[in-house]
Order: sequence, then C-alpha cells, then structure tokens
Amino acid sequence: MSNEAFIDELEQIEQQEQELFEHFRLNVDVGQTPMRIDKYMSEHMEDTSRHRVQLAIKEGYVYVGEKQVKANYIVRPGDVIRFIMPYRRRGMEILPQDIPLNIVYEDDDVLVVNKPAGMVVHPGHGHFEGTLINALAFHLGLKQGADAEDERMGILVHRIDKDTSGLLLVAKNDQAQLRLARQFYEHSIERCYNAIVWGNIKEDEGTVDAPIGRDPNDRLRFKVCSEPDQGKRAVTHYRVLERFGYVTLVECRLETGRTHQIRVHMASIGHPLFADERYGGMEIRKGTIYSKYKQFIRNCFEICPRQALHAKTLGFVHPAKGKILRFDSALPEDMTALLAKWRKYSNNMPDEEETE
Repeated sequence: MSNEAFIDELEQIEQQEQELFEHFRLNVDVGQTPMRIDKYMSEHMEDTSRHRVQLAIKEGYVYVGEKQVKANYIVRPGDVIRFIMPYRRRGMEILPQDIPLNIVYEDDDVLVVNKPAGMVVHPGHGHFEGTLINALAFHLGLKQGADAEDERMGILVHRIDKDTSGLLLVAKNDQAQLRLARQFYEHSIERCYNAIVWGNIKEDEGTVDAPIGRDPNDRLRFKVCSEPDQGKRAVTHYRVLERFGYVTLVECRLETGRTHQIRVHMASIGHPLFADERYGGMEIRKGTIYSKYKQFIRNCFEICPRQALHAKTLGFVHPAKGKILRFDSALPEDMTALLAKWRKYSNNMPDEEETE
C-alpha cells in the first residue's frame, strides 16, 4: 500500500471512530455575573448556536452538578456544567455535487439512503468530492461553507465503511439529530446486516460480546481486546441464514456500533468476512486443495472484490412523529451474484470432497 493510500485510509478510520456524542464540561468562573445557561453556553462554545444549545437542554443533555436543568437556569459562580452533544464535523467546506442518491424514505425531519459499496461517506483526506455528504449537500440545498446557517444540512447520525453497502440514516435538522442520536446512544436503533463469512459456523446463532480497540501493530485495523478496559464495549448477535459448506450467509444484529465491529467480531471467532482484505478474508480460508477450486475462489473475488457486508435493515422511532419506522433493502448485485455462485457450487459438492 502506498503512503498516500495509507494516510487516506487512516483518515477515514479516524473520522469513523468519532464518538456519537462529544462530552463537555464548563466551569463557571468565580467572577461570572448571573446569566441564563443557554446564553452562557452559546457564548463559551465555538461553532454552536444558541438555538442548538436550547435544543440540547430541551432534550435533557445538560446538567449542573447532578441536576438536569432548563434553559432559564441562571448560572452562578462555581457552577460545573456537564453536557453531551451529538458530534458534528466542523471546519470543512462541503461542495454540493449532483450525485445520484438511492433515497428509500424522506420527510421534513429524516432521510434514509441506500449507499452503494465504494462510496465514501464523509469528505476527508483524499476524498473531498464524490462522497455521500457531497451528494446530500446538493440534494438538500446546502449553502457552501462550514458556518452556513442552514438547518437542512443533512446530519449523518451514523456511518458505514466505504466498501460496505446499505442503509444510512440522515437527520435533516438539529432537533431530529439530537433525538436520533439518543436512540443510538441507548442502543434502541435496529441495525441488521447480512454478511458472507468464511467457514461453516457450528452454531445456528450466537453472540460475540468482546471489547474492540485499535490494533497497536496496525493503525488501520481494530482488534478484540483481552482486557475490557483496553477497548470499548462491543456486542454483535449473529444468526445463520444459509450454509454453503465453506462459507456461510449470516445476519448480524448490532447492539453497539464500533468501527469495523462486525468485521472484527466475526474474524475473532474464526469466520472473517469473505473478501475482507483488512481482516484476512481475501485468502482461501476453507475448501479443497484442487486448482479448480482455487480458480473458483478467484472468480468469486472478482464478482465481489470487497467485504461481503450489507446494512440490510434499519429501524428507529421517528424523532418528530414518535412512530416506529423500519426499512429493509435488497442485497446488492455483487453479493447476490456471489451467493448464486456459492449456491450452485455447494449443490454440486461431493460429500467425500477432500478439504484442507
């Protein structure tokens, strides 16, 4: 991998690793004159409007000491203000671009888009154009500039990897983001993925509950940590959908949402995702010793040259209407073709076939 490519991928991972919420603490100076807390916070925070602060207070994100407060609370010298706010990337001008979007659902508050594999989600080093955010900026009529006061900014509530396809949820205003972010924070969002993994998983279903942290030997990778305090809690529930002898189609339901979570967890139990170069899936892990089989696998890699992972189902409570919305997306063509090829192979597989 070239140095430029290394920096590019590292930047993408560091963007994805941002916490859903940023944690803040403001210590009120001993000489502070009495002031409404919403005004005080907006004056002491960069790139945050008073309106956004008021929304955070309304949604219950702001505390003085251990007590949740309202916008009309008067700050006093010595107060300690603690609060969290959903992460918002700042300091980068977004170029609106007329890029086709597969929009599954849209109203005044939210938008659900089906992202193709290969599309970068957020602009970063080496990818300032052609990203999902560039496309959303055009679709939503975003004004250019990092400080453009336009609530139709299209705020991503979560992310998926460049080479993962599937459903993404976008908030179209601050209040929607605040309410949706809480659902992610409380793990009440339904997120189900389909993945093709190496090997014949023994159990029909199971759970991987193992903390994930950055691999100290490779900053582009993450790993399961042996000690809980070395990583962040991560839980993936999986269920077998179809078996093909040497690979398995599984459904993975996320309880938490860590960077590369499904990829890391499945690799940790000996079943890396098919064609996942980062975690050992781009090599033959199971199968026969024959050259014909090796050619079959090479053909499979050509059909689906990226990790075989699709964000298939997304469910959440609408931030304004309060009703449950649930969306399901069909597998993309590359994964459908890959499954068809494996289905045909496994149906013709001799029972006595020699394995590695």
